Amino acid sequence: MKTEKKAVQRHYAVCPHDCPSTCALEVEKQDENTIGRIHGSKQNSYTDGVICAKVARYAERVHNPDRLRTPMKRVGAKGVGIDAFEPISWDEALDTIAERFQAIAQEDGPEAIWPYFYAGTMGWCQQYAAHRLRYAMGYSRQKETICVGISNAGWQAGVGSKKGVDTQEVAESELIVIWGGNPVHTQINVMTHVAKATRNGAKLVVVDPYRTPTAAKADLHLKLRPGTDGALACAVMHQLLEDGNVDLPYLEKYTDFDDGVRAHLKPKTPEWAAAITGLPVEEIVEFARLYGASAKSFIRVGYGMSRSRNGASNMHAVTCLPAMTGAWQHLGGGALYGHGDIYKRVDRKFFHGTALANTAARELDMSRIGPVLTGDPKDLGDGPQVKALFIQSTNPMVVAPELNKVHRGFERDDLFVVVHEQIMTETAAMADILLPATTFLEHDDLYSASGHTSLQVSKRIINPYADCRSNHEVVQGLAQRLGIKHVLFEMDALQMVDHALAQGDLPGADEVHAAQGVDLAESFEDAHFLNGFGHADGRFHFYADWQALGDCEGRLPVLPDHAELIDQADADHPFRLVTAPARTFLNSSFTETGSSLKKEKRPTLFIHPEDCSDYSIAEGDVVTLGNSLGQVRVWAKPFEGVSRGVLIVEGIWPNAAFLDSVGINALISAEPALPNGGAVFHDTKVWVKKEEK
Repeated sequence: MKTEKKAVQRHYAVCPHDCPSTCALEVEKQDENTIGRIHGSKQNSYTDGVICAKVARYAERVHNPDRLRTPMKRVGAKGVGIDAFEPISWDEALDTIAERFQAIAQEDGPEAIWPYFYAGTMGWCQQYAAHRLRYAMGYSRQKETICVGISNAGWQAGVGSKKGVDTQEVAESELIVIWGGNPVHTQINVMTHVAKATRNGAKLVVVDPYRTPTAAKADLHLKLRPGTDGALACAVMHQLLEDGNVDLPYLEKYTDFDDGVRAHLKPKTPEWAAAITGLPVEEIVEFARLYGASAKSFIRVGYGMSRSRNGASNMHAVTCLPAMTGAWQHLGGGALYGHGDIYKRVDRKFFHGTALANTAARELDMSRIGPVLTGDPKDLGDGPQVKALFIQSTNPMVVAPELNKVHRGFERDDLFVVVHEQIMTETAAMADILLPATTFLEHDDLYSASGHTSLQVSKRIINPYADCRSNHEVVQGLAQRLGIKHVLFEMDALQMVDHALAQGDLPGADEVHAAQGVDLAESFEDAHFLNGFGHADGRFHFYADWQALGDCEGRLPVLPDHAELIDQADADHPFRLVTAPARTFLNSSFTETGSSLKKEKRPTLFIHPEDCSDYSIAEGDVVTLGNSLGQVRVWAKPFEGVSRGVLIVEGIWPNAAFLDSVGINALISAEPALPNGGAVFHDTKVWVKKEEK
């Protein structure tokens, strides 16, 4: 007699990872402690049933046998891993942390303690928990530069507001330009909407330094040199003017375009740009004429072109294109970078706890954690050395620039480190106190998106694994021991969400969750800036006010241009390195799951076959990349999809995956980009040497 299979329940949830899609999910729940496969929700028109493979296999992460189970204290050497720790109770862990923080604050001042977090979860309550502790106690502040600081400035310089055209409009587009992104790897939903458009006859152009899987699908791939996007954008504008493919009435009504801009663009010819970008003149002209002939042109702006010393200028130049043709006026026309500003009805600062701040504590740049921990006076200012770190939702021992300095800083005997984490990362291995963290399926939170317009609430689906606690619960426990009395530390996560939604005159958490989100999309006129751009004068700005955005030295060009600020290749460092995202990793997440490791195999250097020939490099050879910051050893792979003189290494692999146990970010400078800081992950000159067998 056959036993009937029990139907697997599906529960709505929201993906928490650092991706613009913030997908609506359907999670197979097998019992109170176990999930199965995860699917995309068809109820959300942006997700439309499609999610990336890494999240579809999320059970590998939730039920990973290496999940941290209980609080622990380190009794062995730093960096060893789980064998250097012994279990303790939550009370002992939190008591120890509070006592050490109080002692350090008394001896060196509260600024000697630095809560350090980022986007391991994008939920507002859990992500910003460390801020609430920071502001309540006067600990050092965090300048959040590691991801979007540069790109935000570039977009704001022209557009004036972080919002744009809904990606779902691409179904109406005649031309789609993906500039500085690889959504096949990083945001698969974009490609589902692009596919709908191309089936209707739309053309796809991809601007990227190498032939990504996204570029392989393009009608035209512009394989430019890293850091030269501004030159390409200027040459396109020059050609648009030459061909008469500009909307002069639109420019007059909606922008600050004038004869000065026209004169500035006059010498920015395709020939000028070809010498800078490495692109053939014919390709630049082809792109310009394709763009000029397409009223409904949509640019999906990625982050890649901005992660450079001239990245803000690159971004600003690209944002000028839809203003030149008036593409913003049309359904399916315009551009999108992110939708952050449409969520202003909900007070993000409430979750930050900025109202708790009673001192103007110093601000430390998170991208410069290496120089900070090694005592660089430019970073520390008049304040004390950092003596304690409280780390949630990030893995700086792997993801931060100048890894050799980061590692030296963490090795300091006088640095007390607390890490709240799901698995034993290389940062967790440096902790003095290690706390086990929940996954997003084990706690509640509120999620906005960058790539679409829904505000979503996700609720706990399974019980917390073993003795794990959420970010908010850990901060609540510390607040109690540190004597903080405030309602923010008394509410649970959903109570905080309810309060914030009510302040924004929105439905409560239960109602938003039941509806699988509330759509905050603006009207066509507002989303397309037909009621004015975000600047005070309501106009798009070809003239960038970089000083207002932080560039007090005036080093960025006021008008769109190629800014000569990049780490230029030279005789001693003839290659330019780009550290691009891998398909089955997300920053340093998923590097622990077996299916991701099986697909990615090992850290690999993509290098042009002719460069391989010059250096006698064959596939599988071990090569060393180096510059003044360090050296990294990887395995080589000849690849025709990259230009000569350009190197690609995909994925933020653990340090231990490299032959010398130091990761690719050892080569990346912590120099802050203009106008106001940011990590320059794609702006690195290196030399290459083949390892002799």
